Amino acid sequence: MKKLMQNALLCSVLAGFVFLSACNTENTVKPPVAKKVAKELSIHDQTRTDNYYWLNDRENPEVIDYLNQENAYTDALLKSTEGLQEKLYNEMIGRIKQNDNSVPYFYNGYWNYVRYAEKMEYPIYCRKKDKLENAEEIMLDVNELAKGFAYYSASGLTVSDNNNLLAYGEDTLSRRVYTIRFKNLQTGEMLPDKIENTTGSAVWAADNKTVFFTRKDDALRSYKIFRYQVGNPNSLTEIFHEKDETFSTFVYRSKSAKYIIIGSSATVSNEYQILPANTPEGKFTMFSARKRDLEYSIEHAGDKFYVVTNLEAKNFRLMETAENKTDMQFWKEVIAHRPDVLISGLDVFANHMVLVERKNGLNHLRVFNKKTNEDYYVTFEEEVYTVGLDANYDMNSEILRFNYTSLTTPNSVFDFSFADKSSKLMKETEVGGGFDAKNYETKRLMATAVDGTQIPISVVYKKGTVLDGNNNLLLYGYGSYGASMDPYFSSTRLSLLDRGFVFAIAHIRGGQEMGRAWYEEGKLLKKKNTFTDFIDCAKYLVEQKYTNSEKMFAMGGSAGGLLIGAVINMEPTLFKGVIAAVPFVDVVTTMLDESIPLTTGEFDEWGNPKVKAYYDYMLSYSPYDNVEAKNYCNILVTTGLHDSQVQYWEPAKWVAKLRELKTDSNLLLLRTNMETGHGGASGRFKRFKETATDYAFLFHLAGIKE
Repeated sequence: MKKLMQNALLCSVLAGFVFLSACNTENTVKPPVAKKVAKELSIHDQTRTDNYYWLNDRENPEVIDYLNQENAYTDALLKSTEGLQEKLYNEMIGRIKQNDNSVPYFYNGYWNYVRYAEKMEYPIYCRKKDKLENAEEIMLDVNELAKGFAYYSASGLTVSDNNNLLAYGEDTLSRRVYTIRFKNLQTGEMLPDKIENTTGSAVWAADNKTVFFTRKDDALRSYKIFRYQVGNPNSLTEIFHEKDETFSTFVYRSKSAKYIIIGSSATVSNEYQILPANTPEGKFTMFSARKRDLEYSIEHAGDKFYVVTNLEAKNFRLMETAENKTDMQFWKEVIAHRPDVLISGLDVFANHMVLVERKNGLNHLRVFNKKTNEDYYVTFEEEVYTVGLDANYDMNSEILRFNYTSLTTPNSVFDFSFADKSSKLMKETEVGGGFDAKNYETKRLMATAVDGTQIPISVVYKKGTVLDGNNNLLLYGYGSYGASMDPYFSSTRLSLLDRGFVFAIAHIRGGQEMGRAWYEEGKLLKKKNTFTDFIDCAKYLVEQKYTNSEKMFAMGGSAGGLLIGAVINMEPTLFKGVIAAVPFVDVVTTMLDESIPLTTGEFDEWGNPKVKAYYDYMLSYSPYDNVEAKNYCNILVTTGLHDSQVQYWEPAKWVAKLRELKTDSNLLLLRTNMETGHGGASGRFKRFKETATDYAFLFHLAGIKE
């Protein structure tokens, strides 16, 4: 592939497909012009013409040529910011502690932790037997494994019950397709076994030799579960085939370690099968069969299973059932449904349970004592924050570990004692560069949507900022899949705040910040609420004098990139500039192509365009289909050639069509990382090169040079 890219770029120079002036000013550098090849796409007695469909072929040298030219154009237009980009990059990595360790956790006789070495990009996974004072054992040094690769990811590390064998997943292309490998932790030997085309994790049975894993099909859907004995190539056996293309399958081991569990999941329903971990060659039994619109998840403890389900409970309720009577008819209620509280998580211990509950847009940790039936909430001092469960692998632990952060508080790890209800700070992420949380201020605002709904906005800025309507502001949003964009700390964001930017998160519908209904009001035939909510939040921030349209910017990634694309079609000059990262912008064409990863599993999120009502609605907001001949704001679009979530050709086509039709002279830039996928560059530091470019784009438009 690398040679193909080089040849294509040379071809471009020789053939003169597009001419780039050597001059680096915006007025003289000519943008690439993608050729037009009409492709007719017909359904529901309607034909759409896609002139840039041909970009959907990463093996075509002409496609690589075009992407390289766009990269060269972006580099040329941002050349004046190169010094600033370098300064920003150094700022960002300067805030990261070079030699760093995670907080160790104890499990199965070992203290486990991750450490980072100075100037090293990748983690080193370590353990110590029995006591922290004992000698360190390096289980996996990812820096060594990553040598020679432009991209490298190790994931899903799991150790056999006898602590002798390590399994992990390896991805060297950034397509999120992993090869499972094994290491003997006693000898340090890498075993010859390799299992390709997986999701990246292996689940150990209790016999210390059998693993279960998930394979992906050509569309990268997780569709089959296999069993395999390490060292025995002939043992590979298919256990389960998920034939419904709207479902994906996965496998894991219960926290109690008693069961291997196969799950099947679609947008609106779930199903589980269970098998005792000490009988790996046995037959899985159904927990409770799938049913349309029935969602549930399970946790095992003692002699029962706990079930979090939406059964007659939009915001979910907690139920329990005996481990030998698991069908839905046997479930008994433990915590009833509440219309104002969403149950979003559960952890189980021998003597306690912990629920993650969401109310008024914030997560809360609710503790239950199984012996005394007492329940209470862990308390926090800040008004706006984000909290979540951390490494709680030991069923018998009397300590709950959780993560805490806010827009002004770096990520912090706490240990909460069930015995005396006290929280102990184990670690707050160190932030270099003279950071002091007291220098920043955060607020929670409420904007009124066009239909009267109150939309929360989280805001942070440097203290002393005068809110007179003249501040630069970056508004971030997502609003899909029920994913809540909680207020969290970002050390890179300090580079914005310290230069006078206000940063805001719009908690728009389509997420789940305000409960399950918040999600359902921003999906399918109500998807446009997501876009209008974002617009109304932006206008509210202008009204409240946080910014103005000449100093306001917006950013979103993936489905958040769809948000940005839809918003600038609806309100093309509301923002000074926008960044659309790996944006899902060709909604109709993608959802009609079931060979593309993620498509079939998302019909209940976006709708199935084979049904005319959904087709018409999706077509009415799809960013690519609604580009018009009009003025647009400044736009930076980013993607990765190997993106498995949103294929690179969506943003590439979108930019090509915008170039053809837009009537303004504002910046339109496409940056394609030719070596990575959806998540960008791997490693601790390299990824900040891209962030520095994003910020330099904003600062360039804002007239900030330092």
